[in-house]
Amino acid sequence: MNYFLGITLVFILLCCGPANAESKGGATACEARSLDFGQAGAGWKHQPLSKLKRDTVYTLAQEDGRTVLSGVADSSASLFVAPIKQATGLPPILSWRWKTDALIPGADNRDKKREDAPLRVIVAFDGDRSALPEAERQRFKRAQKLFGRELPYAVLMYIWSEQVPLESVIHSAHTSQVKMLVVATGTGGLGKWQSMRRNIADDYRRAYGAAPGRVLGVAVMTDTDNTGSKAVGRYADIQFECAND
Repeated sequence: MNYFLGITLVFILLCCGPANAESKGGATACEARSLDFGQAGAGWKHQPLSKLKRDTVYTLAQEDGRTVLSGVADSSASLFVAPIKQATGLPPILSWRWKTDALIPGADNRDKKREDAPLRVIVAFDGDRSALPEAERQRFKRAQKLFGRELPYAVLMYIWSEQVPLESVIHSAHTSQVKMLVVATGTGGLGKWQSMRRNIADDYRRAYGAAPGRVLGVAVMTDTDNTGSKAVGRYADIQFECAND
């Protein structure tokens, strides 16, 4: 992707649902929360990035008793998004399954001109914007004026890379508030469902050097708008789990 990987992306993750409400009571017991694509209450919806961009085509289908989301990108980029309406008691573990048959030749998320990936799982967070560097605060102010609402503080993006080493943290060239974490790399596992399980609080601390704020939304994306190529990504079984599950 291009600059949409920065300000526009985090805006989209917040704008797709009502504001997050927090309980005013005491601590809430941890309960697993499913974001299954077949669950109407999960609130998944397609979200284009721009009228100037081609959309990735997302379709839902049943496979072995589960609902699978397929994203077909052809020189395109858009998201499939689920807002988190209530973050109190949200478990720290995000798990999912994904699959792709081929990587994107030449894609490299370290290079803003080649920022594409067949598979992405994205989490948006709230946070204290007043603590950001002046340049970032001004960026947030400009975006808020443009869109008419406050933007999410930070984004953590899990990706499958063609060549970047596993567990690498990639800093977006567009904003300090988007970090990409490589959780799969190379051709190993292509053509097969891969199971992922990440502690998003730990990953956020590693990427940003601080504890995360509340989660605002989750999204998936298959994109090829920069390389002008084609890719197919498949996603299933996204859920938040308690750490001791």
